[in-house]
Amino acid sequence: MKDWFISPAGWYAIGFAGQILFGSRFFVQWIASERRGRVVFPGLFWYLSLVGGVALLIYAIHRKDPVFAIGQGAGLLIYARNLMLLRRETPT
Repeated sequence: MKDWFISPAGWYAIGFAGQILFGSRFFVQWIASERRGRVVFPGLFWYLSLVGGVALLIYAIHRKDPVFAIGQGAGLLIYARNLMLLRRETPT
């Protein structure tokens, strides 16, 4: 298992998984907006942003790409904060 994780194929899998998760959030947002007839950002949009962003940040750090890493890291703060705000407004 360890050999897979550190292999180039393993790192590509992490990077592509992050891109797929991150990119799928746009389809989630589009479908939710079409269903409601107005622009909305459902909770799933922010979860996909956060999980995809974490995977991409890990990949960027592995690649030693500071531009990519800073961009993803900054976004994670926004996604986490939006999830906190969403949780606060959702009745329990």
